Amino acid sequence: MPGTYKVTEQVGHLMRKAYQRHLAIFQENASDPDLTAVQFTTLCALRDNGPSSQAELVKATAIDQATIRGIIERLKTRGLIKVTKDAEDGRKVIMSLLPAGEAVLDDMYPRAFRISELTVANLNPAERMAFTYLLQKIIDG
Repeated sequence: MPGTYKVTEQVGHLMRKAYQRHLAIFQENASDPDLTAVQFTTLCALRDNGPSSQAELVKATAIDQATIRGIIERLKTRGLIKVTKDAEDGRKVIMSLLPAGEAVLDDMYPRAFRISELTVANLNPAERMAFTYLLQKIIDG
């Protein structure tokens, strides 16, 4: 029924609002005010997986191809990662974490736990577990 549909009560809208809240908490609590959540995710993927191609970063981070290009450029400009040609395929570029990127992660990891905690602060332990389970179930869909 057209008269009863309220966009502000729909799952997509609520998820977007929750994500916006999480991003605000991230920015307020990051050790580096210039570090965005997607840049942090990209640095984490490089630490977790080692040197990676752009396609591997897209897969590891769930960040789209167009966005990851800009993130790579900004992280490179800041001296947090290096970009080199693949030894076997000159068309392919490989991103690697530099010591400055490692240092940013070392500073951020304790804060990242706090950011996650603050994001779900209004939930009790059972709700937190259910929330995480349900998000994973939606993702696995």
